[in-house]
Amino acid sequence: MNRALGICLAAAFGMLASGQDFSRSSIQVIGRGFTFTEGAAWSKEGFLIFSDTPAGKLYKFTPGSEVEIFREEAQGPSGNAFDAQGRLYTCETHARRVTRTDKTGRVEVLAELWQGKRLNAPNDLVVSRNDHVYFTDPAFGEQSDHRELDFYGVYHIPPKGEMKLVAKPTGRPNGIAISPNGRTLYVANTDERNVRAYDLDRNGDASNERVLIRSLAGVPDTIRVDEKGDLFVAVSKGIAIYGADGHLIHTIEMYEWPSSFAFGDADGKSLYITARGTLFRIRLEPKGEN
Repeated sequence: MNRALGICLAAAFGMLASGQDFSRSSIQVIGRGFTFTEGAAWSKEGFLIFSDTPAGKLYKFTPGSEVEIFREEAQGPSGNAFDAQGRLYTCETHARRVTRTDKTGRVEVLAELWQGKRLNAPNDLVVSRNDHVYFTDPAFGEQSDHRELDFYGVYHIPPKGEMKLVAKPTGRPNGIAISPNGRTLYVANTDERNVRAYDLDRNGDASNERVLIRSLAGVPDTIRVDEKGDLFVAVSKGIAIYGADGHLIHTIEMYEWPSSFAFGDADGKSLYITARGTLFRIRLEPKGEN
C-alpha cells in the first residue's frame, strides 16, 4: 500500500464524529493492477463483486482467497448490487442495459429501452429489500455521442409491471442508495455536485424530490448508507460522510480517487473501496447497509 495513503486513511477514521476510535483500523490492499475499478457490491453469501469497466470484466473476491475473474466480456460493467435472493444486478455501460444474473449464471435483461429508445449507459443501481430496482442512466465520454434519449434519467423497475421514470435531472445522475427503513431514495448528481432525496411509498414509487446535500466537496460517485442512516458518498477527495439530515460529519481523505465502495465481511464492518486500479479493505464501525 502507498504509505501516505494508509496514514491519511487511518487518521481520518480516528477523527470520526461518532466517537469511535478508528486510529488502529487495519488497511489492506486486496488487489491492484486493474484498469479502472467500479461497482463494489457485497453478497450475503460472503464474497465481493466489483467491475473493471474499461476491461469489460467482473471480478470476485472471497476473504481468504485471491481475486478471481467472475465474468469475462461483461459489457463494460459499472454498478453492481445483490437482492435478498442473492441474484446479481449489473449496469452494463457498453450494452446500455441493466441485467440480472441468477445463481446458475443465467443472465436476464431487465432494462435496455425507454419508450422504444436505447438507454444512455446505466451507471449505478440499488435493490430494495422487496426487490424494487432503481438505477441511474447518465452518459459519460463517448457514451454522450451515441445517445438516443435527449435526457438523463433515474428509473424504477418494480418486481411486477413496467419500468417507470423517476426523474429527469439536468445534470448527470450517478450514485444511488436507499435508507435503512426503505422510505428514502438518494441520488448523487455528478454535474451539480449534490445529492437529492425522494420519498418512497409502499409501492416503491418516488415523490417529493428535494436537494438534501448541496455543494459536495468533489465530484460524487457511489453512495452507501450505514445502519444509523448516515450517508457515505465517494467524492474526488475521498469519502464524505453525512447525517440523514444532510449535515457533514467527516471526510475520509484519500490520495487515490475512490469510485465505489461496499460494506462487507460477515459482520458488515469492513469497507471495500475501489480506487482507480486498486481494491482496498478497511475495518470500521458501525455496521453498514448496501
